[in-house]
Amino acid sequence: MNIIEIRGLEIKACHGVNPDEKTEPQKFVIDADIKTDFYAAAKGDDISGTINYAKACKAITATVQGNVFNLIEKLAYECAFCILENFARAEAVTVTVKKPEAPMNRIFDYVAVKVSLERNTAYLSLGSSTGDKKGYLDKAIALLDKVRGVKVEAVSSYIKTAPYGGAAQNEFLNCAVKISTCLSPENLLFEIHRIEQECGRVREVRWGDRTLDIDIIFFGDKIIKSQNLTIPHADYKNRDFVLIPLREIAAGFICPDTGKPI
Repeated sequence: MNIIEIRGLEIKACHGVNPDEKTEPQKFVIDADIKTDFYAAAKGDDISGTINYAKACKAITATVQGNVFNLIEKLAYECAFCILENFARAEAVTVTVKKPEAPMNRIFDYVAVKVSLERNTAYLSLGSSTGDKKGYLDKAIALLDKVRGVKVEAVSSYIKTAPYGGAAQNEFLNCAVKISTCLSPENLLFEIHRIEQECGRVREVRWGDRTLDIDIIFFGDKIIKSQNLTIPHADYKNRDFVLIPLREIAAGFICPDTGKPI
Protein backbone atom coordinates (compact mmCIF):
# COMPACT_ATOMS: atom_id res chain seq x y z
CA MET A 1 0.00 0.00 0.00
CA ASN A 2 1.33 3.45 -0.96
CA ILE A 3 0.31 6.42 1.20
CA ILE A 4 1.12 10.11 0.81
CA GLU A 5 0.99 11.74 4.25
CA ILE A 6 0.34 15.42 4.90
CA ARG A 7 0.80 16.39 8.53
CA GLY A 8 0.13 19.57 10.46
CA LEU A 9 -1.11 21.79 7.60
CA GLU A 10 -2.01 25.02 9.44
CA ILE A 11 -4.73 27.19 7.90
CA LYS A 12 -6.44 30.29 9.26
CA ALA A 13 -10.17 30.29 8.52
CA CYS A 14 -13.66 30.93 9.91
CA HIS A 15 -15.66 27.86 10.89
CA GLY A 16 -17.86 27.34 13.93
CA VAL A 17 -21.34 27.56 15.40
CA ASN A 18 -20.76 30.78 17.35
CA PRO A 19 -21.21 34.11 15.49
CA ASP A 20 -17.69 35.34 16.27
CA GLU A 21 -16.17 32.13 14.85
CA LYS A 22 -17.70 33.01 11.48
CA THR A 23 -15.93 36.39 11.33
CA GLU A 24 -12.69 36.00 13.30
CA PRO A 25 -10.17 33.61 11.66
CA GLN A 26 -8.80 30.88 13.88
CA LYS A 27 -6.25 28.13 13.38
CA PHE A 28 -7.17 24.77 11.91
CA VAL A 29 -4.66 21.95 11.51
CA ILE A 30 -5.21 19.38 8.76
CA ASP A 31 -3.72 15.90 8.40
CA ALA A 32 -4.34 13.83 5.28
CA ASP A 33 -3.44 10.28 4.26
CA ILE A 34 -3.90 9.80 0.51
CA LYS A 35 -3.79 6.24 -0.81
CA THR A 36 -2.38 6.01 -4.33
CA ASP A 37 -0.16 3.65 -6.29
CA PHE A 38 3.05 5.60 -7.00
CA TYR A 39 5.25 2.62 -7.91
CA ALA A 40 5.54 3.80 -11.53
CA ALA A 41 6.44 7.31 -10.35
CA ALA A 42 9.15 5.91 -8.08
CA LYS A 43 10.41 3.63 -10.84
CA GLY A 44 10.74 6.50 -13.32
CA ASP A 45 11.38 9.24 -10.75
CA ASP A 46 8.56 11.14 -12.47
CA ILE A 47 6.08 13.32 -10.58
CA SER A 48 3.40 12.81 -13.24
CA GLY A 49 2.87 9.29 -11.92
CA THR A 50 1.94 10.37 -8.41
CA ILE A 51 -0.03 13.03 -6.53
CA ASN A 52 1.69 16.38 -6.17
CA TYR A 53 1.45 17.03 -2.43
CA ALA A 54 1.92 20.77 -2.92
CA LYS A 55 -1.16 20.83 -5.17
CA ALA A 56 -3.03 18.68 -2.65
CA CYS A 57 -2.22 21.18 0.12
CA LYS A 58 -3.35 24.03 -2.13
CA ALA A 59 -6.66 22.27 -2.81
CA ILE A 60 -7.25 21.65 0.89
CA THR A 61 -6.38 25.26 1.74
CA ALA A 62 -8.79 26.56 -0.89
CA THR A 63 -11.56 24.41 0.55
CA VAL A 64 -10.88 25.50 4.13
CA GLN A 65 -10.55 29.22 3.38
CA GLY A 66 -13.19 29.40 0.64
CA ASN A 67 -16.11 28.33 2.83
CA VAL A 68 -17.68 29.00 6.21
CA PHE A 69 -19.18 25.97 7.96
CA ASN A 70 -20.78 25.46 11.35
CA LEU A 71 -19.18 22.08 11.95
CA ILE A 72 -15.67 20.70 11.52
CA GLU A 73 -17.45 17.45 10.58
CA LYS A 74 -18.69 19.23 7.45
CA LEU A 75 -15.24 20.74 6.84
CA ALA A 76 -13.57 17.31 7.07
CA TYR A 77 -15.95 15.80 4.53
CA GLU A 78 -15.43 18.73 2.14
CA CYS A 79 -11.65 18.35 2.35
CA ALA A 80 -11.89 14.61 1.70
CA PHE A 81 -14.24 15.11 -1.25
CA CYS A 82 -11.93 17.76 -2.68
CA ILE A 83 -8.99 15.32 -2.76
CA LEU A 84 -10.92 12.57 -4.54
CA GLU A 85 -12.58 15.01 -6.95
CA ASN A 86 -9.37 16.78 -7.92
CA PHE A 87 -6.88 13.90 -7.99
CA ALA A 88 -7.94 10.93 -10.10
CA ARG A 89 -4.99 8.88 -8.82
CA ALA A 90 -6.28 9.04 -5.25
CA GLU A 91 -7.85 5.67 -4.39
CA ALA A 92 -8.85 6.64 -0.86
CA VAL A 93 -8.28 9.45 1.60
CA THR A 94 -8.45 10.01 5.34
CA VAL A 95 -8.66 13.61 6.53
CA THR A 96 -8.32 14.77 10.13
CA VAL A 97 -9.39 18.32 11.00
CA LYS A 98 -8.04 19.63 14.31
CA LYS A 99 -9.33 22.75 16.02
CA PRO A 100 -6.84 23.77 18.73
CA GLU A 101 -8.61 27.05 19.52
CA ALA A 102 -12.13 25.70 19.98
CA PRO A 103 -14.12 27.98 22.31
CA MET A 104 -14.21 25.79 25.42
CA ASN A 105 -13.37 26.82 28.95
CA ARG A 106 -11.07 23.83 29.35
CA ILE A 107 -7.39 22.93 29.04
CA PHE A 108 -6.93 20.77 25.92
CA ASP A 109 -4.60 20.31 22.96
CA TYR A 110 -7.30 20.26 20.28
CA VAL A 111 -10.63 18.78 19.27
CA ALA A 112 -10.71 16.86 16.01
CA VAL A 113 -12.77 14.79 13.62
CA LYS A 114 -11.59 12.20 11.10
CA VAL A 115 -13.25 11.21 7.81
CA SER A 116 -12.28 8.37 5.47
CA LEU A 117 -13.52 8.00 1.88
CA GLU A 118 -12.66 5.24 -0.59
CA ARG A 119 -13.51 4.77 -4.25
CA ASN A 120 -15.73 1.76 -4.97
CA THR A 121 -18.05 0.43 -7.65
CA ALA A 122 -21.56 -0.58 -6.64
CA TYR A 123 -24.49 -2.17 -8.45
CA LEU A 124 -28.07 -1.22 -7.61
CA SER A 125 -31.43 -2.69 -8.55
CA LEU A 126 -34.32 -0.26 -9.10
CA GLY A 127 -38.03 -1.01 -9.45
CA SER A 128 -41.39 0.74 -9.57
CA SER A 129 -44.92 -0.71 -9.63
CA THR A 130 -47.25 2.26 -9.30
CA GLY A 131 -47.80 5.66 -10.89
CA ASP A 132 -45.43 6.89 -13.59
CA LYS A 133 -43.05 3.95 -13.29
CA LYS A 134 -40.56 5.07 -15.92
CA GLY A 135 -40.71 8.60 -14.55
CA TYR A 136 -39.82 7.37 -11.06
CA LEU A 137 -36.88 5.32 -12.36
CA ASP A 138 -35.64 8.23 -14.48
CA LYS A 139 -35.93 10.61 -11.52
CA ALA A 140 -34.18 8.20 -9.15
CA ILE A 141 -31.23 7.77 -11.52
CA ALA A 142 -30.93 11.54 -11.96
CA LEU A 143 -31.06 12.07 -8.18
CA LEU A 144 -28.42 9.38 -7.61
CA ASP A 145 -26.11 11.12 -10.07
CA LYS A 146 -26.52 14.39 -8.13
CA VAL A 147 -25.42 12.91 -4.79
CA ARG A 148 -22.00 14.17 -3.77
CA GLY A 149 -19.63 11.23 -4.04
CA VAL A 150 -21.80 9.23 -6.48
CA LYS A 151 -21.54 9.00 -10.27
CA VAL A 152 -23.85 6.91 -12.43
CA GLU A 153 -21.66 4.92 -14.83
CA ALA A 154 -24.16 2.66 -16.63
CA VAL A 155 -27.90 2.00 -16.76
CA SER A 156 -29.48 -1.20 -18.07
CA SER A 157 -32.58 -1.44 -20.22
CA TYR A 158 -35.91 -1.12 -18.43
CA ILE A 159 -37.79 -4.43 -18.26
CA LYS A 160 -41.34 -5.34 -17.21
CA THR A 161 -41.60 -8.07 -14.59
CA ALA A 162 -44.28 -9.83 -12.56
CA PRO A 163 -44.72 -8.80 -8.90
CA TYR A 164 -42.53 -10.64 -6.40
CA GLY A 165 -43.14 -11.62 -2.79
CA GLY A 166 -46.91 -12.12 -2.80
CA ALA A 167 -48.05 -8.68 -1.63
CA ALA A 168 -47.68 -6.44 -4.71
CA GLN A 169 -50.40 -6.68 -7.35
CA ASN A 170 -49.06 -4.51 -10.17
CA GLU A 171 -46.52 -5.21 -12.87
CA PHE A 172 -43.07 -3.78 -12.13
CA LEU A 173 -40.65 -1.81 -14.25
CA ASN A 174 -37.07 -2.70 -13.29
CA CYS A 175 -33.51 -1.78 -14.18
CA ALA A 176 -29.98 -2.02 -12.83
CA VAL A 177 -27.48 0.80 -12.34
CA LYS A 178 -23.71 0.78 -11.99
CA ILE A 179 -22.28 3.60 -9.91
CA SER A 180 -18.86 4.71 -8.76
CA THR A 181 -18.95 6.07 -5.24
CA CYS A 182 -16.73 7.14 -2.39
CA LEU A 183 -19.55 6.92 0.15
CA SER A 184 -19.61 4.08 2.63
CA PRO A 185 -22.31 1.42 2.10
CA GLU A 186 -24.22 2.79 5.08
CA ASN A 187 -24.09 6.36 3.80
CA LEU A 188 -25.12 5.22 0.32
CA LEU A 189 -28.11 3.48 1.93
CA PHE A 190 -28.96 6.75 3.72
CA GLU A 191 -29.02 8.57 0.36
CA ILE A 192 -31.07 5.78 -1.24
CA HIS A 193 -33.74 6.04 1.47
CA ARG A 194 -33.82 9.82 1.00
CA ILE A 195 -34.33 9.39 -2.78
CA GLU A 196 -37.04 6.77 -2.26
CA GLN A 197 -38.86 9.14 0.09
CA GLU A 198 -38.49 12.02 -2.37
CA CYS A 199 -40.13 9.80 -4.99
CA GLY A 200 -43.12 9.11 -2.74
CA ARG A 201 -42.09 5.76 -1.25
CA VAL A 202 -44.27 4.79 1.71
CA ARG A 203 -43.17 1.74 3.73
CA GLU A 204 -46.43 0.14 4.82
CA VAL A 205 -46.68 -3.40 3.41
CA ARG A 206 -43.52 -5.45 2.92
CA TRP A 207 -43.08 -6.29 -0.77
CA GLY A 208 -46.19 -4.27 -1.54
CA ASP A 209 -46.65 -1.96 -4.52
CA ARG A 210 -44.44 1.13 -4.33
CA THR A 211 -43.40 4.13 -6.35
CA LEU A 212 -39.72 3.29 -6.03
CA ASP A 213 -37.53 0.58 -4.57
CA ILE A 214 -33.72 0.70 -4.68
CA ASP A 215 -31.55 -2.15 -3.39
CA ILE A 216 -27.77 -2.32 -3.12
CA ILE A 217 -26.88 -5.66 -4.73
CA PHE A 218 -23.08 -5.45 -4.74
CA PHE A 219 -20.63 -2.96 -3.24
CA GLY A 220 -17.17 -3.69 -4.64
CA ASP A 221 -15.89 -6.90 -3.07
CA LYS A 222 -17.39 -6.16 0.35
CA ILE A 223 -19.39 -8.72 2.33
CA ILE A 224 -21.60 -7.03 4.92
CA LYS A 225 -24.07 -8.63 7.30
CA SER A 226 -25.43 -6.05 9.72
CA GLN A 227 -28.80 -5.21 11.22
CA ASN A 228 -29.56 -2.68 8.47
CA LEU A 229 -27.60 -3.96 5.50
CA THR A 230 -26.72 -7.24 3.81
CA ILE A 231 -24.28 -7.14 0.88
CA PRO A 232 -24.34 -8.96 -1.48
CA HIS A 233 -28.13 -8.73 -1.41
CA ALA A 234 -29.40 -11.87 0.31
CA ASP A 235 -31.96 -12.87 -2.34
CA TYR A 236 -30.50 -11.50 -5.59
CA LYS A 237 -29.80 -14.97 -7.02
CA ASN A 238 -33.53 -15.82 -6.97
CA ARG A 239 -34.72 -12.64 -8.65
CA ASP A 240 -34.76 -12.52 -12.43
CA PHE A 241 -35.81 -8.87 -12.25
CA VAL A 242 -32.40 -8.25 -10.62
CA LEU A 243 -30.27 -10.69 -12.60
CA ILE A 244 -31.47 -9.90 -16.13
CA PRO A 245 -30.69 -6.15 -15.98
CA LEU A 246 -27.45 -6.80 -14.02
CA ARG A 247 -26.13 -9.20 -16.63
CA GLU A 248 -26.59 -6.48 -19.23
CA ILE A 249 -24.20 -4.06 -17.50
CA ALA A 250 -22.05 -6.39 -15.33
CA ALA A 251 -21.82 -9.71 -17.16
CA GLY A 252 -18.30 -10.45 -15.91
CA PHE A 253 -18.85 -9.45 -12.28
CA ILE A 254 -17.86 -12.11 -9.74
CA CYS A 255 -20.00 -12.30 -6.61
CA PRO A 256 -17.63 -11.86 -3.64
CA ASP A 257 -19.78 -14.14 -1.50
CA THR A 258 -19.95 -17.16 -3.83
CA GLY A 259 -16.95 -16.55 -6.08
CA LYS A 260 -19.20 -17.17 -9.09
CA PRO A 261 -20.13 -14.87 -11.99
CA ILE A 262 -23.64 -13.46 -11.87
